[in-house]
Amino acid sequence: MTRVAFIGAGSIEFTRNLLGDILTFPEFADITIALHDIDAERLATAEAMAKWTSKELGAAARIEAHLDRRRALDGADFAINMIQVGGHAATLTDFEIPKKYGLRQTIADTSGVGAIFRALRTIPVMLGIAADMADLCADAWMLNYTNPMAMNCWAWYDGSPHEKIVGLCHSIQNTSEQVAGYVGVPPAEVTFWGAGVNHMSWVLRLERRGENLYPLLDEAIAADPEGLGRHVRVQIYRRFGYFPTESSEHIAEYVPWLMRDDAEITRLRIPVDEYVRRSEENLEFYADEKRKLAAGESFAIERSGEYASLIMHSIATGVPRTVYGNVRNTGLITNLPQGACVEVPCLVDRAGLQPTVVGDLPAQCAALDRTFLNVVELTVRAALERRRDHVLHAMLLDPNAAAVLSLDQMEKLCDEMLRAHRDFLPAELVPKGA
Repeated sequence: MTRVAFIGAGSIEFTRNLLGDILTFPEFADITIALHDIDAERLATAEAMAKWTSKELGAAARIEAHLDRRRALDGADFAINMIQVGGHAATLTDFEIPKKYGLRQTIADTSGVGAIFRALRTIPVMLGIAADMADLCADAWMLNYTNPMAMNCWAWYDGSPHEKIVGLCHSIQNTSEQVAGYVGVPPAEVTFWGAGVNHMSWVLRLERRGENLYPLLDEAIAADPEGLGRHVRVQIYRRFGYFPTESSEHIAEYVPWLMRDDAEITRLRIPVDEYVRRSEENLEFYADEKRKLAAGESFAIERSGEYASLIMHSIATGVPRTVYGNVRNTGLITNLPQGACVEVPCLVDRAGLQPTVVGDLPAQCAALDRTFLNVVELTVRAALERRRDHVLHAMLLDPNAAAVLSLDQMEKLCDEMLRAHRDFLPAELVPKGA
């Protein structure tokens, strides 16, 4: 019988979506779902949601709820990670303190100042999970959804004895559907091939039965200059020649040219502080879901576009599939750093995940990805080596921050952020007197 541990199960909407995906497979009708969260109230809500979903789908899943993470992981075949260390309060800190210095952010969870500190909070917890898995379920696959993806996974590679981890994101599959819509071709007819770094991968092939669809994309952009033409990712595509796989609101804060300029923010409709709004909406959503569960109301169950259940099903049954995974660069992308976390197509079957060798990215795409990975690597080193100077180095190399702040401002911002998050950080990273 398959056993899967949900770590951070109090993320109710995500837990519900993944449960719906998993339990629609007949082979998983009697699966054991071991839920873990450090918040007892959220854990109880997740347990109620899981039991309701299993019953609604006619499954016979065994549902367990554990405040003790090790009990949830013991004997697991798979673990799904969706934690958010520090919650909404830490998110607000990631936005409010940089804003005092004139630094604007949109999502702040993948690269940049907010992401650096999200990673510094998260990596110690991730390494604790990895140690537990090495002890309790060494052959289990960790399916990681927690951002910052590249930072968390790279830290796992270099800082833990557990090796079976893949980072999962929906940006690739969302982009393939969106671009198919732009060019007016059904998604099932599009050959889509991409690679790069999570949230900065590139559409390297876009075809239908061997026909290059990029000219149709160019026509669609030219025909809609006030709509599609004002997307940030279209601006990147026009200059770099390949369509990026991340949404416009994300990619705006990964580059130095946009967030510093009021006119560009207006012209390109960049939603500053977007994740603060989403975080507040998530709190409202949780309260509403909890109320509905208590009232016995029903929920819609639809398959999501997430890869987790597909990976689990392929490993359990041998049915082969191709997914996009964030994995260690072992020569997969030859002009990105070895050992980094890269995003490539992966075959998955009973043997697990087998990443595809992509070779070189186009030189300009690899160059922008390396800029991204500079911040990732230094953040990982800061976390693993507990070096405060590397936290500052990561900030200094962030394109968005460097476009706005002076060296002195970045040093002061770094220290203030370290002090603000001191309850989640190793003592070595916190400035003296904090």
